[in-house]
Amino acid sequence: MTFEVLLQGERWGLLEAPRPAPGGGVLFSDVTNGGVFRLAPDGELTTVLERRRGVGGLVPHRDGGLVVSGRDVSLASAGGELTTLPAPDGVTGFNDITTDDAGDVLAGGLRFHPFKGEEPVPGEVWRASTGEVAATGLLWANGLAVDGDTLYACDYARKSVMRAPVRGGHALEVFAASPRGSADGLALDADHHLWVALGDGAGLARIAPSGEVTEIVDVPTGFVTSLCFAGDTLYVTAVGALLRAPAPVAGLPVAPASV
Repeated sequence: MTFEVLLQGERWGLLEAPRPAPGGGVLFSDVTNGGVFRLAPDGELTTVLERRRGVGGLVPHRDGGLVVSGRDVSLASAGGELTTLPAPDGVTGFNDITTDDAGDVLAGGLRFHPFKGEEPVPGEVWRASTGEVAATGLLWANGLAVDGDTLYACDYARKSVMRAPVRGGHALEVFAASPRGSADGLALDADHHLWVALGDGAGLARIAPSGEVTEIVDVPTGFVTSLCFAGDTLYVTAVGALLRAPAPVAGLPVAPASV
């Protein structure tokens, strides 16, 4: 797979949360420097949400705007106004987010401060519309994806992909171990294979529904944080860089948020 570097340089910090942008191109965040951005197909870069730090996940809303993570999960209007969604007690922040088939937002909650060097403690995946627990048993919540009735979640601390039924508050169980590095962002392709960003493993792993790692793709950058499919393009975020490559397969679309 041949990657093209779209953005790179000292301006950029920990890039994360890529999603296909309505109208084309890609949305992404800068966790450490702050902000959500859109890179259009013609290369124009615009700021969608200013300054907000810690955005480890985002999903476009069906009525416009975005749902974004951070210290809380919020709906950001097209004008940048934020509406905070229900938040459970004791959660220090939210990392990645996704939606189920109905557009309900699922958010991975943290109960420690990773950037302060604190040791991971068990957290949960929450339904942002109600504040209810969707699944338990994550130490360090990272990439999330839903395939029908199944929730997949990367646990960065365990270097594994976990899974559980998407409803009912079940405990997540190990589905597959990372073949190298860690387990960061997550995306699904149309063949129901998982694609996992390997963090300091500087690559992507494709994992079959059986849990078998079928392919490892090297990415020409250091720390790979996440990825998304957008039509015939695969976008990859990394520390200090945004890349793209022709998608080897079609992606499974993520439903717009409906909260």
